[in-house]
Amino acid sequence: MSAATTWVEAAKRRLRLPAEWRERLRFHAPDALSWRLLLLTFAFAVVVEILIIAPSAANFHERWLLDRLQSAELASVGVEALPYSAVEDDVAEQLLAIGGVQAVVVGDQGVRRLLLQAPNLPRTPDLIDMRRARTIARLADPWRTLVGHPDRAIRVQARPRYRSGDFIEVLAPAEPLKLELRAFLLNSLLTSLLVSLVAGALLYGGLALLVLQPLRRVTRSIERFAADPEAEGDPPSHRQDEIGRVERELARMQEEVRLSLRSRARLVALGEAVAKINHDLRNMLTSAQIASERLADSPDPQVAKALPRLERALSRAAALSRNVLEYGRSEEPEPQRVRVALTPALQSAAEDAGLSPEGVRLAKAIPARFTVHADPEQLHRILVNLMRNAREAIEGDATRSGRPGQVKVVADHENGDAVIRISDDGPGIPPRLSEKLFEPFVSGRASEGTGLGLTISRELAASHGGALALVDTGPRGTTFELRLPN
Repeated sequence: MSAATTWVEAAKRRLRLPAEWRERLRFHAPDALSWRLLLLTFAFAVVVEILIIAPSAANFHERWLLDRLQSAELASVGVEALPYSAVEDDVAEQLLAIGGVQAVVVGDQGVRRLLLQAPNLPRTPDLIDMRRARTIARLADPWRTLVGHPDRAIRVQARPRYRSGDFIEVLAPAEPLKLELRAFLLNSLLTSLLVSLVAGALLYGGLALLVLQPLRRVTRSIERFAADPEAEGDPPSHRQDEIGRVERELARMQEEVRLSLRSRARLVALGEAVAKINHDLRNMLTSAQIASERLADSPDPQVAKALPRLERALSRAAALSRNVLEYGRSEEPEPQRVRVALTPALQSAAEDAGLSPEGVRLAKAIPARFTVHADPEQLHRILVNLMRNAREAIEGDATRSGRPGQVKVVADHENGDAVIRISDDGPGIPPRLSEKLFEPFVSGRASEGTGLGLTISRELAASHGGALALVDTGPRGTTFELRLPN
């Protein structure tokens, strides 16, 4: 444990702070987002530092040279005021010392005149022409001076301001400029660094207050919700910005998830109860069916007359029990998809759905050797549900007057999918039921059916990556479309 951590823990013990405050004062290293924000602020401060220092150094460098040029130009005016421009050596040295230069040259109409004599130099001086200085050269000159040789000298040319002529040129040693430039850069660096640090600290503090703290609060809320969804979280703030909207949306979604979890828990308990009731009910129905079979041998005509109605009631009750149990499964098993020949699958499903040549018959319009990529068992359940619903709708139509009905199946490939359309010539589905036909316990028949067959069939189709939809319904019949990826 570090010394800082030990000190903080000891201070907390001495202060005897509440548990919530002690938790907030616990020593933590900054998280990744804080470090990134801090590094980004530091990088911006460095960029601003460079943008400030480079032009400042160039301006100082240029201003220093211009001061020497101005002093030399004034000295040259004094020299030319003397008879024959005669200057003694000691006076010339004084003038050069006053101007901080080593030589002064004036150019006029192509003629160069040396007004103050230049000394012998160990190195060739560098030329800086301020009459046509470029931006890149201006920015680079200070750094050339800083890293230049101690014996380096600079020839500076510029247009005269106080006298006539094409240019005035001075020769100045670079070492004094280097010393002054170094001091200027150090002072500027310290000043701008202090300003950048203050600005960066204020920026980081503002971002931490406006962004990081709310994000940490949101993160803690999510973590607390993940650990215990039933625990109430902190109420969202009243901020009107994006973070406030995130907090409010998060609180809303958490409340919806809580309600969903509570509903799911109630459904699980209800499902367990229904499963137990169905188990007992199926045993009772089995006993009742056995008793009805014994009653079939009874010679009593009243019993014989009531027996078919009893058998139908028992069959509907058994179907209801079976469908409720199937729908109450937590999830269907994953489909084991294989290539299934559609024609044999239709024949098998038609038999289980009660289609026959004597009653409601099956008609097919399927290409030869047409196959679908599906789970055979789940495909059978879908087809049986659709065909049984069609048959029962036709048989329940009181307007047919004994005319035979037909269930027609058409199959084809569309956009890489196998599309199977199952149509009947029944009375159609009432408009009030067509929009919610696939909801649980919604049936298209007034008295029979559990309303779970289409719901289960649609879920099975979706587990294959396909879809089951009602395409058309009306007085001339109903058409369903089963689409399965091929």
